[in-house]
Amino acid sequence: MSRKLALIPLVAVIAAACGGAAAPTTTSTTAASAAPTQAAASASPSAAPYKLTVGYSETYMGELPVWYAAEKGFFAKNGLDVTLEYTASATAIASLLSGKIDLSQGGGSETVSADANGGDLVVIGSVVPVYPYVFLVPASIKTIGDLKGKKVGASNPGSESDIATRDGLTKEGLNPDSDVTMVYVGSSQNRTAALFAGSIQGGMDQPPGALELEAKGLHVLFNEVDQKIPTINNGIIVKKSFIKAHKDVVQRYVDSIVESIAALKKDHAGGVALLTSKLKITDPKIADATYTFATGLFPAIPQVDPAAFSDTIKVLEKKNPKVANLNVNSLYDNEFMKSAQDRGLDKQ
Repeated sequence: MSRKLALIPLVAVIAAACGGAAAPTTTSTTAASAAPTQAAASASPSAAPYKLTVGYSETYMGELPVWYAAEKGFFAKNGLDVTLEYTASATAIASLLSGKIDLSQGGGSETVSADANGGDLVVIGSVVPVYPYVFLVPASIKTIGDLKGKKVGASNPGSESDIATRDGLTKEGLNPDSDVTMVYVGSSQNRTAALFAGSIQGGMDQPPGALELEAKGLHVLFNEVDQKIPTINNGIIVKKSFIKAHKDVVQRYVDSIVESIAALKKDHAGGVALLTSKLKITDPKIADATYTFATGLFPAIPQVDPAAFSDTIKVLEKKNPKVANLNVNSLYDNEFMKSAQDRGLDKQ
């Protein structure tokens, strides 16, 4: 039986939308004239802002707190001059390990794969801590059995969408390696487009794409949103060596994200406007529903739940035995989030 995206009441009345995918962008925000706040205790008024390059691996609603922090000056307040760069999930970890970017906003699965192969990465925050996906199919597919022999899309092998898709299909009784053909399309925007075009017959999506697809006649075959499965869909990832050298900078970045989330949840109009701009949403109802959905996902203090690595390890260890030997406690560090919480930055 098909199911709408139940967490968003507006879905049932949304008309067809014509929104397209947002083009990758680069944004810079400077702190040249901004005074530091309590959140940036290590920054002094006379200190030059620290230049930080942050990659984000998907242009999707999960990046809203990062975009908002740049747009509303939270990075600048905390003594940071942040350049945001779209860095596709397939190359984000390589960019981080090589030093091309300083921090990455992306999936935890890529971090696990990198550390299993000798990387020194750690997840210090989880902005989207559960799967935000529903699995959409065209009207011709009525049941999970109808999906056998069909093409199912995900972003990249080992990505968060790949893990979620494989986990979901398995729970629904299908073998993702034999019952369907996995097609990797590179990004969530490409996955939405492929579902629109019919080049794949199933795939995970989230607002606004999921809402636009439902308005075009596709329907939800199964829903992972309601299950609240722990994962790291949009984590703050950094090299341990960078933390050692720039601990104060990392803390200021985390402070900025926590402050951004707190303000964002109070700024409906500003959040909707930013989503509309970044994701090129043309239907105001879809923009409004996407904001409501997204802000419902963001924790006030986005600490990392160790259970968030469970699905990832279960899937990845089948192809890389080194994953099974990882110490989960080495994959995350909640020190910076705890500091932000102790200083009440989520209450401002």
